[in-house]
Parts: sequence; structure tokens; C-alpha cells
Amino acid sequence: MVDASRRGFLRGRPHPRAEIRPPWALHESDFIDRCTRCGDCLSACPQKILVSGDGGYPTVDFSQRECTFCGDCAAACRPLALAGDGLPAWPYKALINASCLTQRGVECRVCGDFCDVRAILFAPRIGSAPLPSIDTDACTGCGACVAPCPTAAIRIGI
Repeated sequence: MVDASRRGFLRGRPHPRAEIRPPWALHESDFIDRCTRCGDCLSACPQKILVSGDGGYPTVDFSQRECTFCGDCAAACRPLALAGDGLPAWPYKALINASCLTQRGVECRVCGDFCDVRAILFAPRIGSAPLPSIDTDACTGCGACVAPCPTAAIRIGI
């Protein structure tokens, strides 16, 4: 009989959660081929949101602050795994889940207060708190709305 702590190992590694690579990252397979995990992009990021993720590859952590799309990470990337050649930074947008306080009738607009591009809109509702929605055309996926959310109801993804 296999004990429970070893079952996951014998069944293979669980499917990893999708990590958000730094802005202007090449397609994942090309990124992995080019990135040397040198950490230059991590140290170049003035916001300090780039961290070493799975396998030592850089990933974005929005738990403290947002991406300003300054381009310092791409400029520091010598193997050119980040190609800031006028391409869009990334396809990511803010996503709001059911743990949002407004789903429980509690008035909260913190995410909207932190969204500089005003991509979070609040639709009025009679007798209840306005529900937030994301204007996907305006949202840059910067993550400014993630850290201040009191219930961790916002994530950045596709």
C-alpha cells in the first residue's frame, strides 16, 4: 500500500498553474528555449514584481504592486526571451471571481480606485451594490487591481 504523501509523486506531477511571464515574453516554448534564468530581468524591474518561478524562469507576482510596462525587463534581457519590439506587452486581462464582495451585496470599489485606465466599471443595481465588470478593450492587465482587493477576487489571466 502506498501512503498518501507519495501518491501524487507516483501519479506524476500535478498540472502546473499557468504562470504569467514578464511583458513581451516570446511564445512559451520559445521563451523557455531562450531564457537562461540569469535573473537580469528580475533585478531590472523597478516594481519588483518579477520573481523566480517554476524551474527558475521569471514570472510575474502581482501580490504587492502592478506592472508599469516600463520595458526595463525587456531591455535587460540579453538572450532576447523578452522581445519588446513594439509588440503588445501581453494578452492578459483582469478577471473577477465570485468571492468579490459585491456578489454578497457589500459596497466595494477598491479595484476601480486603483485602476488608472478606468477599465473596471460598476453597473448600478437596484437594492444592491453595483457589480464590477472589466472593459477588456481598456484593461492592460497591469495588475494594479489585484493587491488592493480585500478578498483576492481578482486575478490576471486570459
